[in-house]
Amino acid sequence: MPPSARELRAQAVQRLQTGLFGIAAILLVVGLANIINDRARMAEEAGQTPAAQASASASATNSDPLADIGVVPSAVPSEASSTAANPATPAVNAPR
Repeated sequence: MPPSARELRAQAVQRLQTGLFGIAAILLVVGLANIINDRARMAEEAGQTPAAQASASASATNSDPLADIGVVPSAVPSEASSTAANPATPAVNAPR
């Protein structure tokens, strides 16, 4: 005895529901994995940022102190221009 139209429709609806439930479950799992990955990345960046800033500020503060006060020439051009603009530094080619 072949299935009736009502039974065929019920099977089709059941397959459709099963497929939609499967797609929803996969989307839920992928969404949760994405949220976990983002949180882990943010926690990792938050953990590394102070160390990176501390090393950057340490290298800036550990620069050559003699170049900072203008005793020796600076290796960085921006610092050389700032020491040349300093009025407390005597000019090399100043008339006497």
